[in-house]
Parts: sequence; C-alpha cells; structure tokens
Amino acid sequence: MKVRDLPLPGYLLDTYADLGIDEMYPPQAECVEKGLFEGKNILLAVPTASGKTLVAEMAMHYHISRGGKCLYIVPLKALASEKYEDFARKKVKVGISTGDFDRRDENLGRNDIIVATSEKVDSLIRNSAHWIPTITLLVVDEVHLIDEPRRGPTLEMVVTKMRARNENLQIIALSATIGNPCVLAGWLGAEVVTGSWRPIDLRQGVYCNGRICFGRETRKVPPVSRNEDVNLLLDTISEGGQCLVFVSSRKNAEAYAKRAAAALKCTDPSLEGYAARLKKVSQTGNEEVLASCVAMGAAFHHAGLSRESRAIVEEGFRKGHIRCIASTPTLAAGLNLPARRVVVRDFRRYEAGQGMVPIPAREYHQMAGRAGRPGLDPYGEAVLIAKDEIEAKDLEEFYINAPAEDVNSRCADESVLVTHILSLIASGFARNRDDLVTFLDRTFYYFQHKKSRVMEAVTKKALDFLENAGMITNLGGNLSATEYGTLVSLLYIDPRGAETIVSGMRSAKGYSDMGLLHLLCTTPDMFCLYVSNKDLPTMERYLLENEDELWLDLSFGEEEPFFRALKTALVLRDWTGEVPIETICERYSIGAGDVHALVESCNWLLHASGRLSSMCAPRFTRAIREFEVCMKHGIRRELLPLVRLRNIGRVRARSLYSNGITTPDALRAADPRVVASILGRGVAQSVLKQLEQEDSDDRDGTGGDTGTPLVQSRLDAFSAR
Repeated sequence: MKVRDLPLPGYLLDTYADLGIDEMYPPQAECVEKGLFEGKNILLAVPTASGKTLVAEMAMHYHISRGGKCLYIVPLKALASEKYEDFARKKVKVGISTGDFDRRDENLGRNDIIVATSEKVDSLIRNSAHWIPTITLLVVDEVHLIDEPRRGPTLEMVVTKMRARNENLQIIALSATIGNPCVLAGWLGAEVVTGSWRPIDLRQGVYCNGRICFGRETRKVPPVSRNEDVNLLLDTISEGGQCLVFVSSRKNAEAYAKRAAAALKCTDPSLEGYAARLKKVSQTGNEEVLASCVAMGAAFHHAGLSRESRAIVEEGFRKGHIRCIASTPTLAAGLNLPARRVVVRDFRRYEAGQGMVPIPAREYHQMAGRAGRPGLDPYGEAVLIAKDEIEAKDLEEFYINAPAEDVNSRCADESVLVTHILSLIASGFARNRDDLVTFLDRTFYYFQHKKSRVMEAVTKKALDFLENAGMITNLGGNLSATEYGTLVSLLYIDPRGAETIVSGMRSAKGYSDMGLLHLLCTTPDMFCLYVSNKDLPTMERYLLENEDELWLDLSFGEEEPFFRALKTALVLRDWTGEVPIETICERYSIGAGDVHALVESCNWLLHASGRLSSMCAPRFTRAIREFEVCMKHGIRRELLPLVRLRNIGRVRARSLYSNGITTPDALRAADPRVVASILGRGVAQSVLKQLEQEDSDDRDGTGGDTGTPLVQSRLDAFSAR
C-alpha cells in the first residue's frame, strides 16, 4: 500500500516523501484496511520498530485536517518529551503536559495534539479542563501497562472516562507485548492488528559455553576476555554494531560499564565532548565515573542518574558514538534506543519479600524489542546468558518461545479504587450509587469479570471510608463530594494520605519541618527509600536525640515502614539544609536522580499540605508554604527573600547571603560592582533591572516608568562597564 494514496494532508505526504517513507509496512496497511481512517478503534499489538507510532501519527493528522483534536497518552515523562519533539516537526501545534496536578492547563486546548502522562490526563479531567470533551482521537501508547499494579488503574480509569465523556471518540491503542490482545480489544470495541512482522529480522538466542544458539543455528563468540558478557559486547562492536546490556541493579550496571570501557578503549573524539558535558552537569561521584566510562565508549543508565546525565548518554548512543549502555530496565520502557545486539544478562531481579525472582516474559520481550537499528542494521539480536545447558533450555522455553503474559485489570484493589471513586463523585461522573455502578461496569475489570462480586465489595469499602473521612455524603444513595473531598480530588493525592496529613496536623502540638516531612513520607503518594542494616544506627540515633521533632512515634506502625519514612525524610531535610547533593548521595547510598525524584514528589505533597492546612489546620499554613519554597530551591528559610528573585537559586542566594546581602533591599543598596563580583555581570544586571521594575510598579501601579534617576543611573553605569 502506497503512502501517497492515503487520505492525508499534503504537507504530511510531502514530509514522508522527503523521509523516504513511500510504502506502508504490512501491519500499517492492515490498520488502514480495518478502518483507521473510518473512525474505527484499533489495537495495534506488534513488535517494536514495526511502525506503531507512524500509524498513530497518520490518524492524528487525518483528524486534525478535519477539525479534530488529539490526545496522546504516554507512561513516562521522558517518553512524552520524545514524542513531543517528534510530532512538533510536522507543521501542527503540539502541546505537552506532565507537571502540576491541580492546573487546568487551558492553553493546552489551543494545540492540535496534546501529549501527556495518564496521571496528568486524569488530573485534567478532575479539574474540568474545557477542551477535554473536544478530543476526537485518543492514542494510548504502551497500553499493556493497564496491567501494572501501581499505575494501571489510573490508565484504565482515564480511558473509561474519556469514552464516557467523548461519545464519538476514536481510540488507537499501541503495544508490543500483549498475551491476550483480543480480550483487551473486546473491551475497547477495537479491531485487532497483531503479528510478529518486523522491518528488521530479530534473532533470539541463548549464550552458553562460548556460543549463541539461535534455534538450530549457532554462532561462536571469540573469547577475547575472561568475561562472557564483555565478549558478547566486543563481538558486536567488531561488526560495527552497538550493544545494550540489561542487568538487575544499578551497581551491576555501573560495574559492567567500567569493564566494558576498559575493554573498548575507544578513541572517538566525539566521546571527549560527551564526557566533558557529563562532567559539567555532574553532581555526584558516580556521575564522574560515568563521564570516564563515556570517554572510552561505554555508559550506564538508571534512575539514580540526573535527567541531564541520562539525556546526554541517550544522545551519544543514538548518534552512534557511545558503543554500549549497561542499563536497568529503564531503557526498555518505550525510549527509542535500538541497538544491533541486546544482551539480557540478568533474567532475575530482587523483589522485596521474595528475593531474586525471574522477570516476566513481557519484560524480556520489551528488552528484546530494542534489537535492530532501522536503516543501520541488517538484523537485530537478543541474547540471554545461561550458566549451563539445562538453564539454556529453560530460558529458551520461558522467554524466547513464550508469549507475553496476559494483560489484566488491577482496578479491584481498595487501595487504588478509593482514589478513583472519590474523583468520579467529585467530578460529576457519579451523582448516585447507580451512576457509580454504571461507570464501573464500563471498566476493563468488569469486562473481564462480569460475574465477580469483588468490585461490589471493594466499592462498598471505599464508599464507607470516604464517608467516614468526611469526603463524601451519601444520602439515600445520592453521592456528593464535600468541600474537603473535592479539594483532595483536585489536589490529586490519595484520600488515605490526605487523612494521614490532616490527622497529623491536627494532633501535632507545634510545627516542625521534620515532623511534617516524616508524616508526608508515610503517605501512599510518597515513595520511600530502602533501609539497609548500615542505615539503622543513624536512624536510631536520630530518633533518640530528636524524637520530639516527629509527629508520629514508632507505635504508629511497623518498624520497617517507620524507618523507611524517616530515612526519606532525612534526605529531604538535608536537601533543604543546603547539604551538597554529592554528600547526600554518599550519606544515604542513593543517586542524584533519586534525590531529585524525592524532592519533586515532596514538593507536590507540601503544596497539597498547604492547601489542606488552610482548610483544616490554619495555624500551620504559613510555615508549610514557606517550607514548600525551601524544598523547591533546596534552601534554609533565611534565603527565602532572595530566591523570590528570578535567576537567583540556592547557590547564588547563599553567595549573596554570605557576603552580607541578605534581602532584596540590601541588594538594592549594594554597589553594582560587588553584586557583579558575586553573581556575574549578566545576572547582576538582570536582577538589578528586576528590582528597579518592581520599584516602578510600586510607585504608580503601571509598570511603565523607566525608573528613578538614582537607580537608573546606577544601571546605566553598570551597563557601561
């Protein structure tokens, strides 16, 4: 099927022609034949690199050309940025939203395509963004994540809400790994397009005793080193390919990258540039190690790295300069980083309470799907490593020859359903018990379990909790959210966590930053750090010396969750205490990416706590709102007056404060030459102009005055220098 024959706008056809896209891949052609341009819902479940995104893109431009609007849902913020950049090149207005959960983001509605995470879309629906009902096409990327226990229910609820609110909505669901596509398609009312076709042949095999067995075919791997995983890498590099190596932990990724770098010893001049950029953004010792590895052609990639470091590694690999990345499964979750060979070195990983357990077949297929660079490789290889012949046969049976696991709904879990039931009531989807039942009957869970009474029992428990917490009223089956319940829903926090926060604030004798932090770290919305045996003495010593600062005592719950919350709170306390991030990472055995992720989560919970405090514990509101700013910037309270100025963050504010400039008024009175020596000439000039503009606005309320002669002359003199 020729692309030129499709009912697409001319600009898109010209773009595809320029990119050399003339012929449709078989799965793409099947989507067209099954009604892609006729409004039919499509579930496209085909291997990675088979052109799924192109199908969605064509459908989106078809809708846009007819006055429609499109919503593209992704599971990860990094993937949202990647899709945004890709779609924005095609002459349409594209918006992206992954941030604050209590904003309507009305300006997003001006775009033709909106890219967002499922959580952000859920919050937009809760906050009644006016443009949601105007969406005509919903694209759900990585739809198999409906099966993920933590985030799956949100994705399922978003799809159900969108279908309920947008009657003529077309849905395109994309995935590479679904064991039961017909069941999921049945729920969506979608045509199924599935198969194993790939534009690049994928060879899947098991390495054992110096050879890779690809079914009946074998390939000998030269024993260049005594490490089998390094030999597999060097074998790939010798033929001009790149390699992704998936391991079970961050430490394993870093250790492998060091060995790979020592074996590669690349001399590509471009690598020095990437290494220099990594050193520039480096915040910890292991990021310095990363830069050293990259200089020799290898890298590691995991969530403990800063976003800047991960982005540099990804760029270097995409452009072919970095030859190898050792990674935890972060790279297998949708990011477009293909390689000639994918080595799944560790097929077991640690699970709390279970020890080392085999990864699911779906996860293996996600990793294997990264093999083969379109336009660069004649084939791709996915290789598992076995210790003996018996394990080799098991790996072939349980991974290579096994289909992905079935996708199942995770909605019938009281811990997640209580959140979504509150949102359904607060946002008007369910005004009575019958409305609620009708809505839940549209879910994937009900589609799979029509005769089950589990959902009914869980729903009753959730309603009882919400009513007892004062978040809803239930009068003869008529349901409505209270002011408290509405606020909790709009804030996008777990109702159980909201109750914990409110109860903690009400019972606290006095305000304490650590009391609040530890409280927030016990809520379901906060991910808490693992506590090792070497952490316990520090935790116990803090508890002994500072027990009065905490709002909760050890009798609140089990020892493990208490200390996990305490360790997490101490990390955040150090951040707001201006402890260098490298020291924090070393002190708590975490990465810079972990610190930033914790700060981001805590910022949101502090914002929510400030709003809840205004309603339920106003005596703490001011302190919480101040601490929210401290958390955002990583500062002590004494720097609050300075960081309100644009371009003044934690480092510059501390430099000013240490030099006796402690307030904006002191900054106004300071010699510009002194300010320039502290901040640098450009930043100093910008800050002084900002203060002058504020003075002008204060005088006449118009902002149009150019300033008093005194301050303006100082600025002119500063500019002249």
